[in-house]
Parts: sequence; C-alpha cells; structure tokens
Amino acid sequence: MAYKIVYPIFYVLSLLPFRVLYGISDFFYLIMYHIVGYRKKVVRKNLSSSFPEKTPQELKEIEHGFYHWLCDYFVETLKLLTVSDETLLKHIEFRNAEQIEEYYDKGQTCAAILGHYCNWELLSATGLAFKRHKEAVCGLIYHPLRSKIFDMLFKDIRQSKGGVCIPKQEILRYLVRYKREKRMWLFGYISDQSPKYLNIHCWLPFLNHDTPVFTGGEKIMKKMNDAVFYVDMQRPERGKYICTFRLITDKPAEMQENEITKIFFEMLENTIKRDPKLYLWTHDRWKRNHEHFDKYYVMENGHVIKRKDVEL
Repeated sequence: MAYKIVYPIFYVLSLLPFRVLYGISDFFYLIMYHIVGYRKKVVRKNLSSSFPEKTPQELKEIEHGFYHWLCDYFVETLKLLTVSDETLLKHIEFRNAEQIEEYYDKGQTCAAILGHYCNWELLSATGLAFKRHKEAVCGLIYHPLRSKIFDMLFKDIRQSKGGVCIPKQEILRYLVRYKREKRMWLFGYISDQSPKYLNIHCWLPFLNHDTPVFTGGEKIMKKMNDAVFYVDMQRPERGKYICTFRLITDKPAEMQENEITKIFFEMLENTIKRDPKLYLWTHDRWKRNHEHFDKYYVMENGHVIKRKDVEL
C-alpha cells in the first residue's frame, strides 16, 4: 500500500527533462554533502587508504566529484522509469554488443561482470543494442534491499527497459530453466560487494587493500559455460555514458580457480584509477580483514566455519 502511494511521486518526477533533474541533483548535492555529510567518514577513509600517493587536495577533488556523481546517479536512475528508448540511446552508447550476438549465433550464452562504477543500472537497457537477438534475456542479478519500498522501486526501474531482475539466491534456477528453453541470455553480475566472513573463499589485492571477494558468480559462469565479458563504463560528460563489453574468456571451464574473479578486479581497478570519482565510495568495502578471518575462521572441505578453539 505504501508503495502504491510513493510510486506515483517517483513516476511524475521521472517525467521531468534531464536538465531539470540535474538541477534537482545539484540541490541535493548541497544537502547531502554540505549539510548532512552523508557517510563522509567512510568515503574519506576509503579514498585515503586506496590512494595513499595522492595529496589532500587531490583527494578532496575526488570527494567533491563523487558526491556530485552520486546525486546524478539517483536522478538518472529514476529517469529510466519513463525515458523513451530513443532518448536513452542518446545518453548511453553500447560498444562491442555485436560480439555478444556472435556468441548467441553459436549457441553460447553470455555473462557480464561489473562493479559499482558509473551508472550500473543502465546495463538493464543492453537489449536495446542488439540487432539480431532481440529475444535474448538481459538481466541483473541483485541483492534485495532492506527497504521494501526502494527494493520494489529499483526492481521496477531495472525492468523498465525489458530486462529481468533476479535475486542472487534464485539465479541458478532461472538459468537452468532458460537453458532448457534454449534461450540466449546476458546476465550482469555486480561482483565487488563485501562478503560476510562465512562466505569468504578468496582474498585479492584491490585498491591497496587485501580484499575479500565473492566467487559464486564465477562458479555459475563456469557451470553455464558463459562467454564472460567485463563491463567497462566511462562518463565523458554529464549525462553521457559509454559501456564497452570486453571479453575475458569464452572458455570459462578452462580457467584456473578464481582466475576470472582476479582478472575482473584487475580490470575494475584500472577503470577506477582512470576516473576515481565514479566509484561507489560510500560502501564500507574493507570492514572485514584477513587477520580477523584467520583468527576466528578456518576452511574445511571447501566451506568456511568458525574455529572451535577461539571465542568470537
């Protein structure tokens, strides 16, 4: 009932032209950054520890740019509710989508692996770039939000351009069904979240940190024999995005364990260093550390369990 009341408000706001929405974004930047100071401590900690070589002035410039972009992200995402396909394609360019279709021609499904960089919500519109495989399933695997209202809103937004939105706990069941139906797909795996201690099976160097990473997406890609693409996003100017699909492998089963995940984080780090302000710095990504993990947890038969000889 609450969503039925709130949704029309979001819908009407999404009807506003981009120039007005960016004006609203500028207003919210003043509130979020200068008045509320939304997660400033986390942002500053993440930036200073990720770029120890940068001067305080350089870090401050990244910080300001990040909050401007974050406010833009929200209004751009909201606009997806009502923007026409023609208008949207003036704001985002998909490059190398034809290579994905070439794999479809050969009967091979695809996976896109990406981070919280630029406006990742735009990936839900990838199907607009396909010329010969309009029937392919394009979607995003996601972790449901705590707020039911915003979870429903973002699900509606992500599905507004023909994509499907599937909770990560259910993705394998859906892929098995699509495979049985002989359908081609491209699913996006946002793979830079911070796993809980019991889900940590791999640590990798990332942005000057020893970082715990999820490996479940890689296992699914191997099981489904997906051609795996990295999503390299750029924002050359406000309101303009370039989304380039870069092939990592079309033989995932032949890759070493965690190799796809390792390559992804190397590519994501290079993308972030190219323009750091476009990464989601408000997330407390490095709240779990290796020392704590080694002290309280142990790996047995491929599973992480709490050590019995040490009290948490």
